[in-house]
Amino acid sequence: MKASGILLTLMVILSGCQREERELRLDPPVAAALDQVALMPNGISGAPPQVYFALGQPYEANAYALSEGKRLYSWFGCAECHGKGEGGVGPAFLDGWWLYGPEAVSIFASIRDGRPHGMPAYRDKLTTEQTWQLAGYVRTIGAYSARTAAPGRDDAKQTRPAENRSPAAILFDEGPTPLHPDQGPEP
Repeated sequence: MKASGILLTLMVILSGCQREERELRLDPPVAAALDQVALMPNGISGAPPQVYFALGQPYEANAYALSEGKRLYSWFGCAECHGKGEGGVGPAFLDGWWLYGPEAVSIFASIRDGRPHGMPAYRDKLTTEQTWQLAGYVRTIGAYSARTAAPGRDDAKQTRPAENRSPAAILFDEGPTPLHPDQGPEP
């Protein structure tokens, strides 16, 4: 009886130690398929490739991918224009207004292809997977609902809530009637 109790306890402990999977590098065919986004004719919004859903939307719900996106956000100087989401030279992520849409595919296209009036294209500087990681992280900055996955914490003084705590919902006042129900009121 004592041995079965110990065995049961050991099984419970070992089953609780399962770590989140980390795919450090995608197979080249999968990476090529992830680059095939279907944008609307105006370049705003669209649909991610089917392989994105087959993988389980890994860049929005995986802590490792979000941490890599956060690292890329820092390394490529995104904070120089966008700050920590509050904007500056570039548009804000926390105000509820996404000029090109809040969907992951819109953010991916903005990073990969650039946008008029200052957003450079990173197609030749980032791999497809890195672009999706960065897009996933940017989505967490402007999230309106809490997420279970989060990137690692900063060691610097905290000036805003953590990315998985839905910081945009705290800072955004929807107002009486939104003009754009998917994006919030126009600034």
